[in-house]
Amino acid sequence: MTPPPPPFRFTRGKDEVAFDPAFGDEDLVATRAALSQGRWTDTRELLARTGDNWDRRGHRLVVLAEGKSTAAWAGEWLLAEPESTDATSLAACAAVFRAVNGRQSAESARELCLRAARLTPRDPSPWLALLILARRTGTDDEQVRAFDQVRGRHRGHHHAHYLMTQCLAERQKTDGDDPFHEVFEFTEWAADEAEPGSPLAVLPLVALVERYRVLAGAGVLPGDPTGQPYWGSPRARQSVRNAFDWWLEWDGRDHPRLLLDLNHLAFGKFHAGETVEAAALFNRIGTQATWAPWSYPSRDPKKAYRAARNYALGFGSR
Repeated sequence: MTPPPPPFRFTRGKDEVAFDPAFGDEDLVATRAALSQGRWTDTRELLARTGDNWDRRGHRLVVLAEGKSTAAWAGEWLLAEPESTDATSLAACAAVFRAVNGRQSAESARELCLRAARLTPRDPSPWLALLILARRTGTDDEQVRAFDQVRGRHRGHHHAHYLMTQCLAERQKTDGDDPFHEVFEFTEWAADEAEPGSPLAVLPLVALVERYRVLAGAGVLPGDPTGQPYWGSPRARQSVRNAFDWWLEWDGRDHPRLLLDLNHLAFGKFHAGETVEAAALFNRIGTQATWAPWSYPSRDPKKAYRAARNYALGFGSR
């Protein structure tokens, strides 16, 4: 069993918690900055290098597409290279975020995604974009259809499984802490079906956290997760234990969304009262916190992360 990584050199008061959706991908950070200034050739080169690493390609497309000026620059790219499938995919993803933010119709974004899907039939990324759109504007059936299309192209697609977990967790908002809710069945199935060592082992814990977000948002559970019996249930303890075991056995492979898993695991460990293990995770994460789950249900994520980390590392009280 591989031991946890060396401690993060933490000095209280001298760190700055980052919430960058690039999750430490330095090439992506540089390309995003170039694209914001209209240098779309850097994006072309990045996506070409990414190839058919579908998790990384989807991650990079989504992060780039969230930029305020991405749709315009993707359009410039398409004018210069109308046959570029990468430009088409980026334009489609950017249209989805415009639609989600009310700046474009959902139908026009959907058409662009379907066009990208036809041009790149092996790539799950246009369907990932459709799943993002369906979560915000579509029906339950549209969500399932988009997820099935992604999974049919990449069985272990990380982002798509997270999104589907969120979609399912958001159903039946006021039924209380239902241990038989469909989100738990889905995530346990997905974790069982995943390849050995897959980060999808964390998915049942993600379901627990997402279900907490929904129930707390509806007023069924308290808005402050600290010290709640919810985290001490047999399901919660089993989900946290299995996810932590996965991390201990993680073979060091690079995964573009690993930080999201580690932040969920630190969140689960901390609120389950297992602060020693949480401290090891905080050491690994350092300043690279993720917006989810520390913002759940409607908290300041920076304050929530720092408070949990400081307590776990012995720098403060709850």
